[in-house]
Amino acid sequence: MAIDIWWRIGMAGDPSSLRTAHRQSRGDWAPPGPDSITPGLRAGEPDGYGLLDYLAETARAAEGLGFHGGLLPSFPGTDDPWAVASALARETKTYRFMVAFQPGFLNPVQAARMTASLHRATAGRVTYNIITGGGGPPQLWWGDKVAHDDRYARTSEFLDVLRGVWDGGPFDFDGRFYRVEGGGLPGPLAGLPFPEVYFSGSSPAAIEAAGRHADYYLSWLEPVEALRAKFDAVRARSAAPKFAVRVDVLARETAEEAWADIERGWRHVRPEAVRAQLSRDGGDSFGVRRAVSFQPGSFTGFRDFEVRPNVFAGLALMRPGPAFGLVGSYEQVAERLDELLDLGVDSLILAGGPHLEEAYRVAEGVLPLLRGRLGQRGPVTVGA
Repeated sequence: MAIDIWWRIGMAGDPSSLRTAHRQSRGDWAPPGPDSITPGLRAGEPDGYGLLDYLAETARAAEGLGFHGGLLPSFPGTDDPWAVASALARETKTYRFMVAFQPGFLNPVQAARMTASLHRATAGRVTYNIITGGGGPPQLWWGDKVAHDDRYARTSEFLDVLRGVWDGGPFDFDGRFYRVEGGGLPGPLAGLPFPEVYFSGSSPAAIEAAGRHADYYLSWLEPVEALRAKFDAVRARSAAPKFAVRVDVLARETAEEAWADIERGWRHVRPEAVRAQLSRDGGDSFGVRRAVSFQPGSFTGFRDFEVRPNVFAGLALMRPGPAFGLVGSYEQVAERLDELLDLGVDSLILAGGPHLEEAYRVAEGVLPLLRGRLGQRGPVTVGA
C-alpha cells in the first residue's frame, strides 16, 4: 500500500523546542537575539544566514529522508508560499511543493498561469492546498468580507475557471463571482498535467465543494471516530475520494521523554490563555469549533488535554497551529498513524518543531514502524 507522506515547511520560522515556542530562534520573523540561529549574530550583527537558507536546508533534508514533499502554509504571518516554492525548487530535485492559498485573493486565470509556469519549471512538482478561510480578524486581514458559505461557492467557481483555462481554451465562463471570455493558457504552458488538489474545510459547504473538486480531502487531526464520520460525509458527495490528515508529531524513544517535553513547554502556558481558547468560537471556522469541542471543559494540567491515548489537544496553546498532535514513543505514534491508515487515509502531512531535527526523528524513528503490520496491509512506501 503506497502512502504519500509529506513534511511541512515552517514558513514562519521555528523555535528550538516547545519550551521556547514563544521565541522563533530560526527565521527572521523575530528580532535577532543571543539564541538566534537563522540569522545568527556575529560580533552583534546578523550573519546573513536567513530564513530561506534554513528552509532550503529543511527541504533538502526531508527530500533525502524520502518524504514526498512539503506543505507550504499561508498565513498573515508567513512569507508567500508561491515565492518560497519557486526558490526551494532550485534546491531540490524530487521534492513536491504543496502550496496553500485562498482562491479569493487571486484571479483564477492568473493563478493558472502562475501554476503552469512553476509546474513546467519544476517538472510537475506543484500540488494545491485549497483553503477558504476561517473568518474573523484573520480573514479581514486579507480584506475579505465575503460570508462563510459564499466563500466556498467562490472557491468552487474559481476552480471551475482554473480548470477551464488550463488546457489552452478558448474558455468562456459567466458565474456569480467570475466572468471569462476566451480564456486559456498560451503555448508550452497549456496541456500540462493538472496539479493534485488537497481541499480543506469542515463545514457542510466545504464538504460539498470538496466532493466536486478534491483529489484529497484534507482534515486536521481529530479523534478517529470523528474523522470516520467526517470521511463518510465526504464519501457521500464524491465517487472516488482520497483522504489526507495533517498531523503534528512529538515522538521520542519513550513515552516518558515525549510527555516530559510537553510538560516543559506547558510551564509557559498561562491558565487564562487556556480558558480563553476553550471559550472562543473561532470566528466562523467550523474546524476551530470542532477542535474546541473535543477539548476538556475544565482542566487541572496538560494531561487533561490527552483526549485519546497519545492524542493531545493542547498544542495550539503552546505554539501557533492546529490544536491536535500525537505525543508518545515511536511505537505509540506509529500505532496512531496506523489507525489513520486503517480509516482509509491515503496521505499524511506530518510536522514537528523544529522542522529540521524532527524530520529526522520521524523519518527514522516512526515511519519504519508503519511497515511492520504486513498481515493487515501491504508495505507502506514513503513518497511513492
